[in-house]
Amino acid sequence: MDGVILVDKPAGPTSHDVVARVRRTLPRGVKVGHGGTLDPFATGLLLVLTGRATRIQRFLMGLGKEYETVARLGWTSSTGDPEGVLTETGRVPAHDAVLPTGLIRQRPPAYSAIKIEGRRAYALARAGVEVEVPEREVRVARFDELWRDDAAGRAAYAIACSSGTYVRSLIADLGDAYCVELRRTAIGPYRVEDAVAPPDRDDDEPFAPRVLSVAEALRGVLPSVALDADTARRAGHGQVVEVDPATPVGEALLLDPAGDPVCVADVADGSAKPRVGFRA
Repeated sequence: MDGVILVDKPAGPTSHDVVARVRRTLPRGVKVGHGGTLDPFATGLLLVLTGRATRIQRFLMGLGKEYETVARLGWTSSTGDPEGVLTETGRVPAHDAVLPTGLIRQRPPAYSAIKIEGRRAYALARAGVEVEVPEREVRVARFDELWRDDAAGRAAYAIACSSGTYVRSLIADLGDAYCVELRRTAIGPYRVEDAVAPPDRDDDEPFAPRVLSVAEALRGVLPSVALDADTARRAGHGQVVEVDPATPVGEALLLDPAGDPVCVADVADGSAKPRVGFRA
């Protein structure tokens, strides 16, 4: 019951809906969460976490993301997507428009899940409250135009960016454009090609996807440190343990001799202090 499922979310349901569908396939009481939300209109990779794997949520949410999006040119949307108030302006981003990369500042859309004074920005916006979402720094590693059809008023882009980047804002900032399609193709080392469709709401067929163990899910995300049996036992009880002094400083996944996860620990000066345990 402890692991990560790669799900290819369809357009329509929310990320919470997908999590709820997976939860219904599991024994009662098993915790289920996700590693980063997708808007209802968006499709693509959603990491669904089950059991003790919900404890690694923050490590997965911090991973970089990759997207492909189709933009409608010459129009604006109050939400940056097809669900907002649409306005035709006729002002189309230039063919040679600069597609920003590197460290940039962006203002997330008012219709976002960011909290403003304890309330979600989208809830305030829907209530008619004027929302001023603070700017943030994000990193865009790739922003390429894949194709453009001026007759249809459409263009497609591939974007690779840091966690917390709003693709809707990147497209809106090009000029007058908004996202009509948005697909997440990767989260860190995980690709949508390896994902499965979520269980259907009314489907009685068993849902039996491949489930990545905690150790597999964190491979390539955190360095791992193999422990002997006694050291693993002590670390599993929350005790600070000695590790190879050459182990890089920072967070690491500690494994027992069988390769099973013991905990995530803070490593410094040849010792590891357990922070997130998987044994209880």
